[in-house]
Amino acid sequence: RRKPFLEGLRESGWVEGQNVTIDRRFAAGQADRLPALAAELVALNVDALLAAATPAAKAAQNATRRIPIVMADPGDAVHLGFVTSLARPGGNITGVT
Repeated sequence: RRKPFLEGLRESGWVEGQNVTIDRRFAAGQADRLPALAAELVALNVDALLAAATPAAKAAQNATRRIPIVMADPGDAVHLGFVTSLARPGGNITGVT
């Protein structure tokens, strides 16, 4: 997943190490770590968060209502409670598949 993400950034003029910094956090299969990891990134005052799985997206959403969050492969974002509707998601969260 990381390679296509970085390629997409590059195509948009963003190159890691040149004009964008990517701070990565990994829970290593320990979902209970996700809230603390999300809080770390929020404390860094990042410009956006990318959540690669539903539990990570939920932790990010609980950590901030201000920083934009992009969910990778979000599933049914309405059913999961991330957005109010696909036509008008509202809030600070969106997704890509």
